Amino acid sequence: MSGDPRIDPGAAADQIGEVIRFDIVDHAAGARVMHVVGEVDTLTAPVLRTRVDEQLAEVSLLVLDLSSVTFLGSAGLAVLVAAKAEAERQQNCFRLVLGSRIVTRALEATGLVGLFDIADGVPQALAAAR
Repeated sequence: MSGDPRIDPGAAADQIGEVIRFDIVDHAAGARVMHVVGEVDTLTAPVLRTRVDEQLAEVSLLVLDLSSVTFLGSAGLAVLVAAKAEAERQQNCFRLVLGSRIVTRALEATGLVGLFDIADGVPQALAAAR
């Protein structure tokens, strides 16, 4: 039906796929890097939250590489705070690699930057685990 205001779930999933992508790489000693590419907003933040929670349940160190994030809204910031809390609850390590001015500014502007374990790059984040 033309003009139907309801959203087709398949179309929404396709749209999310175009806006955000996750590249996940395992490393030695229970460490995993999740590289986030794209925008983290109200549409994609729930997907990020699900993916991060899945990873935290499987590894002792999760490095979230945000260097290719092109937008980080308040919903994305809430996901990061919740992920840190979940990692602490599970007694796991959760590190961020900011790598972009967009992400750094969002964390600084909200006063959240000091809350996180931040590394300059993925190698540094992984080396700190040893």
